[in-house]
Amino acid sequence: MNNSTGNFTTSAVSTNSIAQYIGILSSVKLSVHWINFLFGLPAHPYVIWLIITGTGSGVASEFFILNLSVCEIGNCLNSLFTALDNSSWFSSVTLLTYFLVGLAITGRPLFQCLICVERYLAVVHPVTFLKYKPLRYRVICCTVVWLFSFCSCLCSIFTLVLLNFYIYACINSIQFLLPFCIQLFCLVAVLRALKQSGPGERGREREEENPIKRKAFYLILITTINMMMTYMPFTVSGFVYMLTHSFDETLSIGIICFILGGFVQPVLYLHRAGKPSCLCSP
Repeated sequence: MNNSTGNFTTSAVSTNSIAQYIGILSSVKLSVHWINFLFGLPAHPYVIWLIITGTGSGVASEFFILNLSVCEIGNCLNSLFTALDNSSWFSSVTLLTYFLVGLAITGRPLFQCLICVERYLAVVHPVTFLKYKPLRYRVICCTVVWLFSFCSCLCSIFTLVLLNFYIYACINSIQFLLPFCIQLFCLVAVLRALKQSGPGERGREREEENPIKRKAFYLILITTINMMMTYMPFTVSGFVYMLTHSFDETLSIGIICFILGGFVQPVLYLHRAGKPSCLCSP
């Protein structure tokens, strides 16, 4: 009798601990959604304004970053609608939240992938990069990405409304793994180009070109690490669901990492533009 009572008490304590942990995780996720909306929404339009006004390298050379910032504005609005959706007063925004989820899981990784491929071509295949440097090629690539993103938005609505989470998990895992593999390839290729000298490069010429290669390598490295921290929890939660048919807390952790990962790109751009030092100066 005492053993059964002790086991019941231990089980109740364990259940309460798990429930408390899930409650804290949900509160953290909701807070991160509000942080993303309050701080991300001003940051991304500011980056767009800097690109359009010519503070950086120009619209043509930063066209992918411009489109990524537009995509991130949609993600910030998604955080707002998700936070409001938790309230019974704003339950009508659920479909809009599902629509913007497709933009988040498709738009951001593909635009980040385009940025890394562009840096890869500039370092490893400069002749090809110059050939496709005109703005029209960037417009074509971004148009294709936006079409894919729109299709993903519609797909997210159908799968989430129909509660077909298995297909949703499979699509997300594939969409996260493919761009990550491409970025990893670009990272390794730029690293090899950085370590070896090209034909005719000697001494001073090599030293002058290396900073350009290092800059491209560090940009791809930071973007790849950011993408790993942003999408790996989502991918893991997708595989967990396919095996156990339960997301548990892995999905909440993935959402938190995904939201925080959206701050990396604007911080990188503002650092390149020298704006943080201006903002921090007295």
